[in-house]
Amino acid sequence: MVVAISIGAVDVPLGDVWGIVLHHVTGAGAPPGDPALDQIVWTFRTPRVVLAAVVGAGLAVTGAVLQTVVSNPLADPTVLGFSYGATLGAVLVITLGGGTALAGLGVSAAAFLGALVAGALVFALGQRRGRVAPTRLVLAGVAVGYVFLSATSFVQLRATPTELRSVMFWMLGSVAGAQWDQLPTVTAVVGVTTALLALFGRRLNLLLAGDESATALGVDVNRLRAVLLILSALLTGTVIAVAGGIGFVGLMIPHLVRLTIGADHRRLLPLTALLGAVYLVLVDLLSRTLTRPGELPLGILTALLGAPFFLWLLRRDKGLD
Repeated sequence: MVVAISIGAVDVPLGDVWGIVLHHVTGAGAPPGDPALDQIVWTFRTPRVVLAAVVGAGLAVTGAVLQTVVSNPLADPTVLGFSYGATLGAVLVITLGGGTALAGLGVSAAAFLGALVAGALVFALGQRRGRVAPTRLVLAGVAVGYVFLSATSFVQLRATPTELRSVMFWMLGSVAGAQWDQLPTVTAVVGVTTALLALFGRRLNLLLAGDESATALGVDVNRLRAVLLILSALLTGTVIAVAGGIGFVGLMIPHLVRLTIGADHRRLLPLTALLGAVYLVLVDLLSRTLTRPGELPLGILTALLGAPFFLWLLRRDKGLD
């Protein structure tokens, strides 16, 4: 993270980065001699890098949980429609509310609400006779996602060129506008939700053995899936509300961790959060250095990196046959 803060359109020596960050966090050391350098490091880059880490951790943990809940290695917030719901909410505010507010909702709040609505629909449609069926959840997620995606496309047709540019950049994901006042809420939600999901580690392990085995060992499978889906929707809505639609993180990172340490969720979830944080910090660093002083949306790079990995996984994992 310190390296990511130091590199950009204007490179800052690592020693200066440490000094500025420590001074603001602890009050130790002398104030930065160059106000412009202080503003670059503390006002612009540090909140951006911290937000990238938090968002990466949240998306990766959500993907790991959803893959187990629906018994599908391809599951992630996009497949289950959560991301598309958040996108529609944000796009409605940008186009109909002029980017400020619509019915009292800002872009982030509307994205969060959209993800929760999508999650509620998927959960309702994924049930049969009061039981949540993994296959039905995936099919419901795909269907709900396409409905929200088509609605988003319709709204885009009514957008002005200025609004459309804002919409497209938001849909592809970015942490460029990160501010300190955004961080407490999203960090608290990601931290608390990840901790709660980690407490379900043993029961998530039992789900891997199948519903019948988990039920025989005393797990209320239907209730467990409902709780996990609610927490996943909350986590997804929170991170997408501040960073936009970023794909492949929730699909790619959990598989990398499983290949390394196995499928025990008591270790998988904390390490997935850590690797997801590091991964998105590095992707964000690439996004603002490959074409500097310009930058690329995060979704473009995560797709470029994630799609080849996905194809490699298909060829490697014989369990998918």
